Order: sequence, then structure tokens, then C-alpha cells
Amino acid sequence: MNNTKFSYAATTTERISFPLSVKVVMIDLDGTLLNTADDLALAANLMLRALSKPELSIATIQSFIGKGIQRLVERSLTGDIDGKPDAELLSKALPIYHRFYAENLCINTRPYPGVVDGILNFKKAGFKLACITNKSEIFTLPLLRATNLLDYFEIVLSGDSLSKKKPDPMPLLHICKHFSTQPQEALLIGDSLNDTIAARAAGCYVFCVPYGYNEGRDVHKLDCDAIVESIVDTSKLLIIKP
Repeated sequence: MNNTKFSYAATTTERISFPLSVKVVMIDLDGTLLNTADDLALAANLMLRALSKPELSIATIQSFIGKGIQRLVERSLTGDIDGKPDAELLSKALPIYHRFYAENLCINTRPYPGVVDGILNFKKAGFKLACITNKSEIFTLPLLRATNLLDYFEIVLSGDSLSKKKPDPMPLLHICKHFSTQPQEALLIGDSLNDTIAARAAGCYVFCVPYGYNEGRDVHKLDCDAIVESIVDTSKLLIIKP
């Protein structure tokens, strides 16, 4: 465990003891399990080209990821993280984006380093595993299937699985109820403010990875219990709660 790479977030007010004892591990998809930025950006630029609008750099589009596809489209259309295009343009652009993303869903998307080994460690130790994402199910399940991750999760909640999604705590509480566990017996691993807000509201622990999509914000400023370099490092910080 001494070689495990992790740190406390600057905003953490109460440091916890490691190894952390939990029963359930919930993991975010985009920016945590999978590096989807290239394919999200490809679809965005194909959409912009179809609309005769200037294309954007992958880095710019990556900074727009984090609030779902509609916000990504809105930001891409305006070139501004706070941008709001007119309703007619957005209505025209969204189905175009959906079509291009569906056609290019897993061209360059891959699990981040340490993801598969970390998940195998979780399974071997006996943790219950769930995937919680704001991505629509029509994209979530094919992505998990294409990257050979789907079968590791006992439940997958997409952005349209319930009436509310992160940062609302509903998906996390749904997972806890599904596994008959208390929120304090569950950990969410994510990469963004959405994840930390949802976990705090639900009463779950939350770790963040530093490599994901946090809309350009420094992940070290998030209110999380630890920042862990990879999923495999996270697995070394946990023990199964009896």
C-alpha cells in the first residue's frame, strides 16, 4: 500500500483512515473508466462540418465534456463553455451529433491504464460493482460492451435510467438500495464536480482520478476523500466490509 499513488484533496475537511472499508464500488464512465474524448470530439467536429461551422481542437472539446451530450453540443456550437445557441440551431444539431457519435462510438475509446486490473482486483476481493454515468443508455451499454467491461458490473445506471442523474444523489442511493447497503458503505470513483456533489449528497465516500473531464477545473480543488492516480491504485486502498 505504501506504493499506492494517492493524495488528499485540498478541500477535504476530515481525513479518513485507509484501507477504507466498503461493500459497494460505483464508477463513473467518461473520464474515469474510459477515455472517450477523441470520439466525442470527432462526432462534434463532424457535426460542425455538417452545419458549415468551424471545427474545434480536441483540447477545446475535451474542456466542454462533463454535463452530458446536450451541453457538449451547445458548447461546441458556440465555442464557449457557457454558451447557449438558439433553440432552432440546437434542435437541428442534436440529432446530427447523435448520428455521428453512434457511428464513431468506439474508434479511439479505450479503458484508461489500470482500469481492467483495478476492476479485477475489486471482483476478486468481493466488492459489488456498479457503473453510474450521465451518458444515455443507447451509448453507455454499447461502449461498455465494445471495451469488454460490461460483464464486470452487476448494475449499470445511465443518464436516462432514472428520473434524475448526477449531481442529484438519486442514482447513488438507487445503487445502495439495489445492493441492500447503506450509503456510508459505498464509494463512488469519478472525475468531476458532478461526482463529488452527488456522493456528498448521498452520504457516500468519493475518490477522484486526475486524468478525466472536469470542464477544465483542477480536480485537486474538489471536495473528495482522496485523489487516486488510477483505478488499480484505488483497489489497493479498500477492504471489503463484513
